[in-house]
Amino acid sequence: MPGLAPYLGAMTERTDIVIAGGGLNGTALALALAGAGMRVALVDPTPRPAREDRDFDGRGYALALTSQRLLAAIGVWGAVAADAQPMLQIKVSDGRPGQGPAPFFLEFDHAEIEEGPMGYMIEDRFLRRALLGACAAQDRIEMIDGDSVAGEAPGPAGIEVTLASGRVLPATVLVGCDGRRSEIARRAGIKRTEWSYGQTALVCAVAHDLPHHGVAHQFFMPHGPLAILPLPGNQSSIVWAETDAEAQRIAALDDAAFLAELRPRFGDFLGPISLAGNRFSYPLGLSVAHAFMAERRALVGDAAHGLHPIAGQGLNAGLKDVAALAEVLALARRRGEDIGRRDVLDRYQRWRRFDVAALALATEGFNRMFSNDNPGLRIARDLGIGLVNSLPGLRRRFIREAAGLTGELPRLLRGQPI
Repeated sequence: MPGLAPYLGAMTERTDIVIAGGGLNGTALALALAGAGMRVALVDPTPRPAREDRDFDGRGYALALTSQRLLAAIGVWGAVAADAQPMLQIKVSDGRPGQGPAPFFLEFDHAEIEEGPMGYMIEDRFLRRALLGACAAQDRIEMIDGDSVAGEAPGPAGIEVTLASGRVLPATVLVGCDGRRSEIARRAGIKRTEWSYGQTALVCAVAHDLPHHGVAHQFFMPHGPLAILPLPGNQSSIVWAETDAEAQRIAALDDAAFLAELRPRFGDFLGPISLAGNRFSYPLGLSVAHAFMAERRALVGDAAHGLHPIAGQGLNAGLKDVAALAEVLALARRRGEDIGRRDVLDRYQRWRRFDVAALALATEGFNRMFSNDNPGLRIARDLGIGLVNSLPGLRRRFIREAAGLTGELPRLLRGQPI
């Protein structure tokens, strides 16, 4: 059978972990596991040159301090530090477009905690390229691009992973980092709780005349929040939530008309603004898997949970998964356990499920409370914002939560090797 010749050697070569999905979570997990001595196959359907695109498109991520520590621990932070913008303050306010913020606002300052900046803003193009480069340089990682996981057969001694190309990868564990529509979860029979918020996020970057001084703004408007997140230089990343119908109308506008819609919401505190990069839009909804593991399979990132961006915790929650799963698997291997056993993978699930459930409830509650124009709720939430701002102890707790410093932290989130 000559057509199978290229795969015969690979079929007898065992891999510890196969990761389906080579995005940010998949690459970070591959580096964490390889650093712990495991052999990893990282499979992604998109060719690597497309994933390493250098063009600025305006997409950015708010990394919590603990996520930055993880990137340092897996050897990536040094490659992106110069392109990251520290977040020194977060200001939260309520209001209406064109009317400015309400009298009460909430201000978080990094000086109120000892650890340093609460987090960093980093553009997708820099972080993605650094992670891919680090994976390519790691001998224990095989990068399989332009291919995808088409099926898997778990058994008592391992899991046989079949790629769309026909190649077969014998492994111990298969990890799904393949997004909210995870095929790994579907084939494992894992159901999901899902609903739409009836909102769409409009995402872009803007240039402005005045410096932002490392201050991030979250402005709650009747139809959804507007986040203004500082990027290096006089630029900011915008995540603007609107109702689906209104977002569809705004997304269809040309750049000049789009800016005319944004300016009354953005305000003039940073001077005149202009677009810097492309514009994107994506629907907002909740999607949480009923289980984060199955027989010899685990789910990470959006494959396990997709949340509203209102708290900016999407990537941070995924990196928490990465840190927890890598630590569970590394410790189990050192004890001589079969790392694909259900009781081993259940340790990961128990570590992450409560935190994800709490975060999902919090983002759901915040979005429902703030994405409306009910006069009674407006008064209550504005008073609540003012109360939190006036209590240093409570404010400090919120700052530590935003920095990712609460709860039982895996070693990587503390900046320590596993």
